[in-house]
Amino acid sequence: MGDRPLFIAAGADAVAADSGPGAAAPADAALLDAYSRTVVDVVARVGPAVGFIAARHAPSARDGRRRAAGGSGSGFAFTPDGYMLTNSHVVQGASGLRVTFPDGREFDAALIGADPDTDLAVIRVGASDLPVAVFGQSRALRVGQIAVAIGNPLGFQNTVTAGVVSALGRSLRASSGRLMDDVIQTDAALNPGNSGGPLVDSRAQVVGVNTAMIPGAQAICFATGIDTARWVVGQLLAHGRVRRAFIGASGVSAPLPRLLQRAAGLDQAAGMRVAEVQPGSPARLAGVEPGDWIVGLDGTPVDGVDALLRLLDAQRIGKLCVVRALRGSRLLHFTLTPVEKR
Repeated sequence: MGDRPLFIAAGADAVAADSGPGAAAPADAALLDAYSRTVVDVVARVGPAVGFIAARHAPSARDGRRRAAGGSGSGFAFTPDGYMLTNSHVVQGASGLRVTFPDGREFDAALIGADPDTDLAVIRVGASDLPVAVFGQSRALRVGQIAVAIGNPLGFQNTVTAGVVSALGRSLRASSGRLMDDVIQTDAALNPGNSGGPLVDSRAQVVGVNTAMIPGAQAICFATGIDTARWVVGQLLAHGRVRRAFIGASGVSAPLPRLLQRAAGLDQAAGMRVAEVQPGSPARLAGVEPGDWIVGLDGTPVDGVDALLRLLDAQRIGKLCVVRALRGSRLLHFTLTPVEKR
């Protein structure tokens, strides 16, 4: 009567009841094996396309001596003939680039184009048979999906971290000061040198480009969504840069004074307070002045600097636009033609 049963029946499966403290049930072990197989498969399919990028910089003077500076990061091939995607900050200012792949092959690389506003860059190596990583879709992601980050931190080939998608639709400030949209937050750890590597889903498709981590924070890392990257790649291959519109007005995002908001009959609570208008710019020629509040562009509300920058895309270059602005309590409309940002 006091003996414990050796087995407990659970449906069609028999599970050992006395398998030792802390032992995982076979069902749990099967789940772990399935997760492990997924990560292993992802690395086997994508890892060969991920290279270590060594960036050489022109010698700089320090303490009276000229020393060559360098940096490193990761990148991945997306075409067999050598086109690779990486971060802009990995290749920025480099006088030379060298890429090493996991199979031992090394190539010099040329910069095709970079976009600091999204921290993305395209480089090319002289190869014709590279393994490639396949682009997926970041808009199809769901919070909780498996996320695998592959990179070459400090030159260690195919260092892998795995986790989940923690959040979607994050915004992150680029080094240029512009706000990056479509940013994926993940808890797959990023280490120095992981920048530019792929963030991959369970189907071994690239869903993001690893770009940043928050120092001192635990498991808060970011990747630029591959949908954004796909568009940037097209722009860089076609033009060597991302084309954006420019009106020549800069300022700060700020809440609209309540009295001004009510006097103008506006529903929105914020706008862009113009601090500077560049001489000869479309905004100056149209009559925009420092102290004006820009609150709309072509009928779309503008509640700050980032909202205006998002609206000033390539489609508005050379196109007649209407800027809605407040000056004092007067609501004004300025007609201007944005030019291409250089």
